[in-house]
Amino acid sequence: MNYWLMKSEPETFSIDDLEACPKKTTHWDGVRNYQARNFMRDGMRRGDLAFFYHSNCEPPGIAGVVKIVKTGYPDHTAFDVHDQHYDPQSDPAKPRWYMVDVQFQRKLKRPISLEELRKYSNGALEGLALLQRGNRLSITAVSATHWKFILALE
Repeated sequence: MNYWLMKSEPETFSIDDLEACPKKTTHWDGVRNYQARNFMRDGMRRGDLAFFYHSNCEPPGIAGVVKIVKTGYPDHTAFDVHDQHYDPQSDPAKPRWYMVDVQFQRKLKRPISLEELRKYSNGALEGLALLQRGNRLSITAVSATHWKFILALE
């Protein structure tokens, strides 16, 4: 099993929004970064778990856990001229962007803020991509060791 961290702005789509979806499941669309796309297209597998991270809010942090329930497939929003994620250079015959389906598993007992996570950046969470300078990826891999440590912070 692999572990991930997936960022979303709660004003756009929050852990509560996911929980309210039919079957608590939806597609994770609109990713327009090649490295994050590659994680969804090539790395994520059914059954993998991810932290649902609220970004661009106060305070930013991990809000819950989701499960990958469908592996990478073409992101249809790239082909829709009326969608905010439209990409005129994306071709349905040779898709540029991908998405996965995620399912709500649970909210954390308490949100774990970025500030709290940073306290461990030179210790137990050293090397966690979220804490690396300049990292702005919306999806990052999380090691099993980091996953277990973060859950223990609850």
